[in-house]
Amino acid sequence: GRKGIDSKRLSHYADFQLTECNGQRIVDEWEDIMALTLSHGGDTVFSTATRSEEVLVGTKEGIVFLKRNVGGSGWSIARRALSDKHIHAVIIEPDSGAIIAGVTEDTIYISEDNGETWERRDDGITQHDIYSLAAAKVNGKTRIFAGTQPAHLFYSDDLGRHWTELTALRSVDTSDWTFPGPPHVAHTKHINFHPEDTNTMFIGIEVGGLQKSTDGGQTFTRIHGMDTDVHRTVINPADPNRIYITGGDGIYVTSDGCETWEHLTTTAHDLGGYPDFLLLHPRNPEVVLVAAAHHGPGSWRESHFAGTRISRSNDAGKTWETLGNGLPDRMKGSVEAMCLEDWGGDTFSVFAATATGEVWCSDDGGDHWEEIMTGLAPISKGNHYASLVNA
Repeated sequence: GRKGIDSKRLSHYADFQLTECNGQRIVDEWEDIMALTLSHGGDTVFSTATRSEEVLVGTKEGIVFLKRNVGGSGWSIARRALSDKHIHAVIIEPDSGAIIAGVTEDTIYISEDNGETWERRDDGITQHDIYSLAAAKVNGKTRIFAGTQPAHLFYSDDLGRHWTELTALRSVDTSDWTFPGPPHVAHTKHINFHPEDTNTMFIGIEVGGLQKSTDGGQTFTRIHGMDTDVHRTVINPADPNRIYITGGDGIYVTSDGCETWEHLTTTAHDLGGYPDFLLLHPRNPEVVLVAAAHHGPGSWRESHFAGTRISRSNDAGKTWETLGNGLPDRMKGSVEAMCLEDWGGDTFSVFAATATGEVWCSDDGGDHWEEIMTGLAPISKGNHYASLVNA
């Protein structure tokens, strides 16, 4: 996963090595503790050598910096940033340590001093409603990508100072690109890359299907075989031909590089009919975690209840178990942000944040959970929170 490097401490990382895994960078050698990011449209898998002490949470009222308490017992709010912005996505650029924030109905803001000051950087971006952010090594340099509503795709090679649109994304048939809720406009929900070749990109359009490019975004083709409501594309780093898709009709998986697809779970599955976040353990991709609401957001307006479950599979999705031991079953809030940290031991950490303002953590791979923060502003894609908060 992408590592956040505090620019004030960058000298400590002169010898770190950057590799690719599932479209996300892994720092192989380093000397300090990294920060994680937890947001709807940002990074989801991190590989570190030591369990992280800081998590940056993207909320409806800015970025909240959470830190583990001294001694490792509990968490506290260390500070906040961009508190007047609804944050959709947060990533940390690995070369500079800059924090990049994508804001709904706004634009992109970047901090190069660990969140103390922020600069608006959107020269070249024509759609000012940011839904997703990602970064990848392209020709030896880090390139930042931004997805928007309406569904467009932009990139920057100079840390956001200038942006260029990959117009080919909209050269495919867009006649069915729409969205159930107002303003009924599709958005670029998720951006991912082939783990061995970042010129191969997968762009999830909600709602508008899965788009694939093999030439760095110069051309795109639509991948068929799954529902058009595509949430996320997750690639097995050990077997890149095995790809999972979550969406409004459950989970799909291919084992032959998108040629054929299996409908792994449907809307009637016990884990939840509306899956969004799906995480693979980077060293053991047979371990899969998924967060899914009981039904889609349309039902929340009536029930004011998402009925979310977090489930785990140890056999690549063949069988699932609902996770508990501190984690409520069928939570009221939908899980709108989730990440996994593989910190090099026999277990790993998982963080999940909800549209009702809670953050949950498991430091033993999902076996036991603790609510580490409550009362935050909603962690929410768009207005998902509206049907769930104070209802």
